[in-house]
Amino acid sequence: MPQENSKKLSIIIPVYNEENFIHKLFEQLKSQFNNSTSEIIFVDDGSTDRSSENIEKIIKEGNYNFTLKHIKLNINSGKGKAIRTGIKNSNGKYILLQDADLELDIKDAKEMYEIISTNKEIKCIFGSRYLSGKLKKNNYFLNNLVAKLNSLIFNIFFLQSLSDVHCGLKIFHKSVLKKINLTVNDFGIEIDLASQVVRNKFYIYEYGVSYYFRTKAEGKKITWVDGLKSFYYLLKVRFFDNSIATNISILYSSIYMGFVGSHFGMGLGNTLFIFFFFILGSFIGLHFKILSSSIIFFSIFIGSLFGQGNGTTIAVILFFLLGLFIARKSKKYFEKISFSNYF
Repeated sequence: MPQENSKKLSIIIPVYNEENFIHKLFEQLKSQFNNSTSEIIFVDDGSTDRSSENIEKIIKEGNYNFTLKHIKLNINSGKGKAIRTGIKNSNGKYILLQDADLELDIKDAKEMYEIISTNKEIKCIFGSRYLSGKLKKNNYFLNNLVAKLNSLIFNIFFLQSLSDVHCGLKIFHKSVLKKINLTVNDFGIEIDLASQVVRNKFYIYEYGVSYYFRTKAEGKKITWVDGLKSFYYLLKVRFFDNSIATNISILYSSIYMGFVGSHFGMGLGNTLFIFFFFILGSFIGLHFKILSSSIIFFSIFIGSLFGQGNGTTIAVILFFLLGLFIARKSKKYFEKISFSNYF
């Protein structure tokens, strides 16, 4: 058997009450990854059924060529905790995340591994249930709607174009995972992963995969409550999990943009303008530090001095766009001379 550090691929599989799927999953893994350079890591997240017993039985039989690990957590803490534990105990050059419930095809996992392992430019691939022309069974409308809505919000927040943030099939070069610090314990791990990959300027590739939806009676764990919680995680990773400098910039930009909005409309219209400009300011604060953001504020102020009524509104909009342009140019210039912390 090769040394642990010679492993090319680590497949991490979080498990919670999946006794009916363990043996079939193992056979599928063996059909695609039965080689000495792969390791399979089952992380049992406090199962109350016979999942752990089934895994131990497979290990004792020893009818496989890959390394098989079984980590058992005593308390059910969530998918995120299981994945984080698996990553800490992995040795592969590539880390593949695969659910245990057979909703996602192991053949697709093998195809994704072949792509990333033969292309040095690709460091991260997310499976997508919405891109493929492959076989799909999905009749749960609400879950589907929330997943697509979350992906849309994520794209707006992070200026991405992903079709399926929540797909449980993902593969990374280990250098990606070394640069991020995962903290989420439950299903929000998917959003945490995606946001940190983007923050660290890794490009996310997507690969269409098959999807075989299962019902609650068949063991489906995720519910509409998890869908609602994902909205919280989207807000958290975008507007709170930032550096102190970025959070100060968000507050600063939101306040002055809210002040700008107070000069438009009357009554309810005025309130809506303030809210809209406040939100707009938060996005400005995400992308510009205080000095470059101040350029935008100063430009808006100059625009407010021109015209009357609708003329002032047009002038403010034009000078706002001009301020954005100047701020972006300033940011790029100062990034080159190592002043990015201020701009």
